[in-house]
Amino acid sequence: MSITIALAVYVVFWWITLLMVLPFGVHRVNPTDLISGEDPGAPQKPMIIYKFIAATVIAGIFFAIFYWIHESGIINFRSTPG
Repeated sequence: MSITIALAVYVVFWWITLLMVLPFGVHRVNPTDLISGEDPGAPQKPMIIYKFIAATVIAGIFFAIFYWIHESGIINFRSTPG
């Protein structure tokens, strides 16, 4: 597997994982605490840095499993002619 393909697969895993972890721990702002112009659906403390770290670690685990499956030949990802 080339570096370019490996990076592309990792980026796909990272984005999917980020979209999965974004809703974790989200609490809405209390409507009485809103300032004029704030969205009532916005999260109170988004903790985005922790979610980026979690997405990076989880995507790394998924990629390691994918890489092991690819290199061991358990599943052949290349098409065969005929």
